[in-house]
Amino acid sequence: MIQVEHRLAHAPPLQPAVLYFARLGDMVILTAMLTFLHRRFGKPCHVIGAGSWVPGVFQSNPDVAQAWSFGRHLPFVLSRAWPEVRRALRESHPAPIYICEHNHRQLPRIRRMLFLCGIDARRCVFVSEDPQTLHHSVDRLVRLGEKTPDVLSAGDYPLPGSGPQWAPRLCVSAGDRADLEKWLRERGWAGRRIVLVQPGNHRSMSRRRGRWARRKTDDKAWPTQRWVTLLQRVHGRLPDALILLRGTQEELDMLHVIQAATGLDCVVVAETGLRRLFALCELAHSMISVDAGPAHAAAALGLPVTVMYGAGPQRFWLPRSGSGSPVIGVGGPPESMRVDQLSVEAVFNAWCALLEHRTEGSMDLQSRADRPAVGRS
Repeated sequence: MIQVEHRLAHAPPLQPAVLYFARLGDMVILTAMLTFLHRRFGKPCHVIGAGSWVPGVFQSNPDVAQAWSFGRHLPFVLSRAWPEVRRALRESHPAPIYICEHNHRQLPRIRRMLFLCGIDARRCVFVSEDPQTLHHSVDRLVRLGEKTPDVLSAGDYPLPGSGPQWAPRLCVSAGDRADLEKWLRERGWAGRRIVLVQPGNHRSMSRRRGRWARRKTDDKAWPTQRWVTLLQRVHGRLPDALILLRGTQEELDMLHVIQAATGLDCVVVAETGLRRLFALCELAHSMISVDAGPAHAAAALGLPVTVMYGAGPQRFWLPRSGSGSPVIGVGGPPESMRVDQLSVEAVFNAWCALLEHRTEGSMDLQSRADRPAVGRS
């Protein structure tokens, strides 16, 4: 249960609103800030994002009262969500509004949205620290949550006391687990130890993915043959495991090419969807991923994960686990600037280190693998 004892007794609880038109990984990271704000102001947050998948990220999250999403390109006033969002923001006065967005294309949309809602500018706090400047991506957002809008008194809403490092968290419901159980049984995968593999990133699912591939400008892309060799070595280390290549509909052709080239029956391909991905992260043995949103989801759900980096520095973007599950990064500046500069040996050794890793107070990998594959409460 969220502790809200930090708010002074005479100060009424408030429902913060958070606006962020970001991708999956950023929205997973945002959950750490939402926990912070819930504890500070006493009520769960309203979240406004871009993309139909956004509400799914926060489903069952006790730090979120409601989440709305808008299209990235459709005018927001034409969205079905617009009247409800406008009403919620107006009626929440004088609750703080935190704007996490820094993208030069999305930020003007958010400013127009606030203007058309008639929001008092003194309620708003805008992020001033760009990504990759000073702090880890989680800490950057928590530091934003430490700021107090001009309409409120900081003394009425003290910061939560120091404690464990703030970390993202996601929630998996009984319905999610039941759906996963049915899905696994239908495919004959129930009861198998599962190694999740995430070869794609936001560019590989983009409408311009062909252009990215032709120009070789995707710094997170790894050659097919290296994926093949890596998966064959993973199979050699865990011969009983199911190796599940997951991705979006747009990435399935790429994944099937990798699968066919391995020549292994234990390598399978699936489009999981967001909630099923979260349930798989809760269940699986481990994950190997490029620097992408599913890696952050894995860490948030306690799944040991190896993450491959291109131009994004690990010190800003390495996923953070609140449960103490191991997260091992490979590559990134200053050692490398592209994932295709990473060797199979380096990635395989990092994944093997997950198998050897033990964290005090957390469930080790063997214990995780020995749990029932489906139906956990």
